[in-house]
Amino acid sequence: MQKLAYLLLLCSVVLPQDRPQRVVKRRTIFSKELPAAEFTVGKGFSYLGGQVVNLYGNADAEQHLFVHVKDGLVTRFCWLQFEHFLPTNKMTYDYPSERAAKIGDLDFLYDVRGYAKYATLNAEDPGSDGAAVSRLLAKKQLVLPQRAARLRLIHLPTTDRRTELMIIYGEALDLNISGDRVALDDAYPEVAKRVLDHARESLTIRAH
Repeated sequence: MQKLAYLLLLCSVVLPQDRPQRVVKRRTIFSKELPAAEFTVGKGFSYLGGQVVNLYGNADAEQHLFVHVKDGLVTRFCWLQFEHFLPTNKMTYDYPSERAAKIGDLDFLYDVRGYAKYATLNAEDPGSDGAAVSRLLAKKQLVLPQRAARLRLIHLPTTDRRTELMIIYGEALDLNISGDRVALDDAYPEVAKRVLDHARESLTIRAH
């Protein structure tokens, strides 16, 4: 009886931290805080699921993934990640990017990169947020595109820079690129602009 009571207490403490706190209805995520906003992904995308993952014992990340699938292949995806460092450390989020963009009501730092083996690299480190997303896809027998353009958007909702919203928008790349992590903003600025435009068309953000 004491063991059962202990297990019930443990579940009441641990499970809320292991489950997404944000509500998703159809293609809209409702976030009450950090940041307080609604995120609606465009038609053609399907909600694949959400999860909370621990990143190297330093941070917790709540992930939500939307995908556009054609002929059994992911051709476009939108991955939203609400992340915060744990009180056990004093780490902060720091990004060197000087590029800024506004999506809906929020301001972001961003970069656009091209990959020849995006799916492979994303799943390479089993403890990474990318590997966690890859496992979520695998449950539906799906993988991210290999040759892909990836737009990373970063919003820091607090002045202490210990919380971030990261949005990854990606799409299959028709460019015959040979390397990985290629800065498309510099090497192919017209492609980078097109990817940013596609992300703006695919995502509506309304701040509360």
